[in-house]
Amino acid sequence: MAMMLLAMALQTATLGATNYGVDAAMAAPATKPDFADEFDDPRVDTKAWRYDTSRNAEGWANNEKQYYAADRRENARIEKGALLIEARRETLSKDRFADWGGQGYSSAKLVTRQPLGYGFYSVRAKLPCERGSWPAVWLLPTGGKWPEMGEIDIMEMVGWDAGVVHATLHSGDYNHVKGTQRGAQKRVPDACTAYHDYQLDWRPDAITIGMDGRAYMRVPNTKPGDQGAWPFDRPYHLILNLAVGGDWGGKMGIDDTAFPMRFSIDHVRYWKAK
Repeated sequence: MAMMLLAMALQTATLGATNYGVDAAMAAPATKPDFADEFDDPRVDTKAWRYDTSRNAEGWANNEKQYYAADRRENARIEKGALLIEARRETLSKDRFADWGGQGYSSAKLVTRQPLGYGFYSVRAKLPCERGSWPAVWLLPTGGKWPEMGEIDIMEMVGWDAGVVHATLHSGDYNHVKGTQRGAQKRVPDACTAYHDYQLDWRPDAITIGMDGRAYMRVPNTKPGDQGAWPFDRPYHLILNLAVGGDWGGKMGIDDTAFPMRFSIDHVRYWKAK
């Protein structure tokens, strides 16, 4: 039993995977995107995005330490043509934030109001590198229970392992709780000082994830119709967030002297599959 618990703890602490690596070209369509936000407006477009605050009171998954604020400039704003998601070390209050759950950090989590699906995604971003940071670009469907509902992680990086980005798929049969998640990782030495295009090509027969026009992960659909292996057959919502700490992000602790931490997104573009 002790060995089993240790194995589960290790799986939880390393949510990435390295078993589906590839090296291949992938190119964004040359046509106009079906959905795009260039973040040129003075404020976050709340017709395109909503703020997810659903678990503030009870606490977020993976033992993360942040409170996700709704439409608060300190945590989500547009500056010089980029969306800045900023994590801050601060104590809030229930007088101003009724759903505050006692967290010592604040941040933001944005979700597309429009569910998206098969097609090509490109999110140009610069990542935070501070210990305790956990930025992510990912997708979840509406409704369902995790992991059976499926999760597509286009990009995740933890600050204690800065410069290594991860692409991962989770489903009922393949997920980090079982240690069977499918994905790959890529070393990006300037991930925190330069913008890169984090990309997804989602098709019925395969999911390919890469960066700057080069794929580094591909998972084929080898079990069509098997929801345990491949639930990725309905529209999902795109999510941008910056978590603090947690089982993976906080594996090496949180550097409280490094706040604020900033996750910068230059643009989001999506081309629906024809």
